[in-house]
Amino acid sequence: MKRRTSASLAIASLALATGALAQTGHWDIDPVHSNVSFSVRHMMISNVRGVFTKLKGALEGNPADVPTAKISVTIEATSIDTREPKRDDDLRGANHFDVAKFPTLTFVSKKVAHAGEGKLKITGDLTIHGVTKEVVLDVEGPTPEMKDPWGGTRVGAHATTTINRKDFGLLWNKTLEAGGVLIGDDVVISIDVELVKKA
Repeated sequence: MKRRTSASLAIASLALATGALAQTGHWDIDPVHSNVSFSVRHMMISNVRGVFTKLKGALEGNPADVPTAKISVTIEATSIDTREPKRDDDLRGANHFDVAKFPTLTFVSKKVAHAGEGKLKITGDLTIHGVTKEVVLDVEGPTPEMKDPWGGTRVGAHATTTINRKDFGLLWNKTLEAGGVLIGDDVVISIDVELVKKA
């Protein structure tokens, strides 16, 4: 009887451990179906928008078990695209992102918390231009898990935040003759990600 009880406990423990392992897992960002875009004020009269076209990252844990999730994202600074090649070259240069010295932008989460129905707040370290500052992402999601046509499992999420570019050492600007400046300080960031569960 004692042996049978011990065996039952061992089986139950194994089942629980296997279930927990299945729920955690590793989720990769699908770069083809994900993007990071931004908007910044131009001449105090309009907004210029752009995207970073190359990114990678992952979520470790269970997207449904919020406090356990750990998220990391790496963006290639050279992939900036504002639909104007000369401006993009200038943004890659020493006056702005200085991609030769600082080739990547990164985000690493430190805390994930519920913020209402279907919403999260993700606190983490954002590094731009070699400067790291804590930021908070307002997140819608994650969505329920979905099976894709190739047998994979996916979830999605949308996140936004606003940063001051000067906090990250992006200081260059130009004063306009009519008053004001060429580039606004606040940058609105919008992130859409699809995550694919690694088998």
